[in-house]
Amino acid sequence: MAVRSATINVMTRAADKAARRLKRDFGEVENLQVSRKGPADFVSSADLRAEQTLREELGRARPEYDFLMEESGHTAARQPASGGVPRRWIVDPLDGTTNFLHGLPHFAISIALEERGEIIAGVVYDPIKEEMFWAEKGAGAYLNDRRLRASGRDTLAAAVVGTGAPYKGHGDAPKFLAELNAVIGATAGMRRWGSASLDLAYVAAGRFDAFWERHLSLWDTAAGIVLVREAGGYVSEVDGKSLRPDSPSILAANATLHPAIMALLRGA
Repeated sequence: MAVRSATINVMTRAADKAARRLKRDFGEVENLQVSRKGPADFVSSADLRAEQTLREELGRARPEYDFLMEESGHTAARQPASGGVPRRWIVDPLDGTTNFLHGLPHFAISIALEERGEIIAGVVYDPIKEEMFWAEKGAGAYLNDRRLRASGRDTLAAAVVGTGAPYKGHGDAPKFLAELNAVIGATAGMRRWGSASLDLAYVAAGRFDAFWERHLSLWDTAAGIVLVREAGGYVSEVDGKSLRPDSPSILAANATLHPAIMALLRGA
């Protein structure tokens, strides 16, 4: 059985507690109060309640850590960092809000821990399937208690690739369609499931052989980045540059297929 560190235990307990209410709300999705946050970008009362639960649980356990959260942005720690080491929780309380609001059972809670600009731990929890993906730098990646490895497929013709599509008011649709055509013509299949954190977790689990998307935020990808790396995969920007907090794109794949997918996207 995998041994979880104190940090991972804090993260998984917080995710589990927030998920209990999300699951109840998902069962009553038609009754949720919904407000518009932007074109085709919704935030629900369930989203806000989950964020508050995560803030309370993580803040209680580690009051010296800052927060970066999707709905409320950056907030400072409750008390000064011990030892002068700045750490920050990066949280998406409901990744896949549109799926959630449409009754589609594919969404997740994403929590990452950043230290000096590096993601050192991550949790992605799918409460409907009860799948807890977690990873810590140097300790491997896991699904519940099973060790994860990125896929071993080494040909594009056998690869299944995940992506995220532009939607109303967001992204560059012509560029995406060119990239999509290039990848469709070379691979076994494409998937667009609407939750980037789960897409990255699926790369770590070997379910997807690769995933790319543009115009994501750090809270969408932070936990998934450490999952993929600890599962033996490779993560970069679409053009191969190293990821930064403000990177405009992400490409994750097993180490063998990463260069080939990158070449397809560049060619498009």
